[in-house]
Amino acid sequence: MTKPAGKTKRKNSGSEVWEQDRRHHVHPFHNFVSYDEHGALIMDEGRGAYLTDIDGKRYFDAVGGMWCTNIGLGRQEMADAIADQVLQLAYANPFTDMSNGPAARLSAKLAGLAPGDLNHVFFTCGGSTANDAAFRLIQMYHGARGKKQKRHILCRHDAYHGTTYLAASLSGKAGDRMPDFEYIEDTIHHLTSPNFYRAPEGMDEAGFCDYLIDEMARKIGELGAENIAAFFAEPFLGSGGVIVPPDGYNRRTWELCQEHDIIYLADEVVTGFGRLGHWFVSKDMFDIEPDIITCAKGLTSAYLPLGAVIFSDRMYEVLGNDADRWFTAGNTYSGHPVCCAAALKNIEILQREKIFDNVREVGEYFEAQLKTLLDLRIVGDIRGRLFMMCVVNVMNKETREFFSPEVDIGKRIADHCETLGVIVRPAADLNILSPSLTMTKEDVDHVVASLRTAIERTTGDLIEAGYLDA
Repeated sequence: MTKPAGKTKRKNSGSEVWEQDRRHHVHPFHNFVSYDEHGALIMDEGRGAYLTDIDGKRYFDAVGGMWCTNIGLGRQEMADAIADQVLQLAYANPFTDMSNGPAARLSAKLAGLAPGDLNHVFFTCGGSTANDAAFRLIQMYHGARGKKQKRHILCRHDAYHGTTYLAASLSGKAGDRMPDFEYIEDTIHHLTSPNFYRAPEGMDEAGFCDYLIDEMARKIGELGAENIAAFFAEPFLGSGGVIVPPDGYNRRTWELCQEHDIIYLADEVVTGFGRLGHWFVSKDMFDIEPDIITCAKGLTSAYLPLGAVIFSDRMYEVLGNDADRWFTAGNTYSGHPVCCAAALKNIEILQREKIFDNVREVGEYFEAQLKTLLDLRIVGDIRGRLFMMCVVNVMNKETREFFSPEVDIGKRIADHCETLGVIVRPAADLNILSPSLTMTKEDVDHVVASLRTAIERTTGDLIEAGYLDA
């Protein structure tokens, strides 16, 4: 049997910086044993959708960093906007009755882009802290209404809402739940993932949607609507596997929340700022006006860290009915003027260059070309929309049986892609693609051709190792 994927030393493993990183840098989602031995691929430069490592090898970043390099890397005007703000005002205390110009202008801009009456903005340092702050806002809102018993939260299996204690508890990805960590389990409840590919056998999409809605209604009845504070929902589930819910599902869950006085939070950390061709998809794609939208990632296209909680007039008015009430949540870097200046310039570029038009045109081509991979033996499904796509790898296409975890199929394919100059994201049995929104049709052809080669090479490896019959 061959060695598991990812067991080859990185090309730049002989460099001093590689060794410094291996010895001292603990990464997000760090595997201590593997990393100590194999280290990381060290990137040195980024231009547009391309990265260059410290050995000079160039890669197309089909992951878009981490769903976030929406306008591409290395833009001079972004550097200028950031530098200008550093020189003008690098920092100002954001607490209580102090603010700064970029934070004020960005809050007004986001209120204008968000749907309905979502006119109030609280800034955080990223998506995890946005969901954490939103949770506290929800608690405060219900408490201000004299409904402190509304403490329970509904979310979903396969969901991902971040890595703070609260956000990790909200998340429903089984692979992220480490046995050494504790999670909030008494008041957070996970509903069935809206993954139609894994629906009960013989159930069509409409029937699966009914099944999911019935389950949610039963859970509301079981807990009592008077005890449920909110439903946290990604419009499309991102890190959980680019899961597109059945047609009508998002609207119907929102209607249940409206009916039962449950706050509907749309986690648009991934879907916001153009990944699906809109500023926010809740209203434009699903005809939903959430009570809260959380966002980050594409808000600055990753030039600087920033997240936001955008919430409704209705909630704000309730919170403002008592002069002794303080929202005692915040970060030293909330509304950081340099980060907000970066976000304003990023939004300007997205608008001026009509980048969403490229998402819609090239995204349709991307979907169509990726689906040509369905003829491959181990590709079970291609799912997603536009610049948010996923390849599902299976051992048996008819039964949809996954490979055993030891195969590490997504990582095997990603490693082959890396040798071909393309970065894709492995996630257990999946390979996720979320490139810069500036991707061209020529880039699509390169990515899809590389994926085909990588999957074919991986299939050969698995046959040689005895995981598949010849």
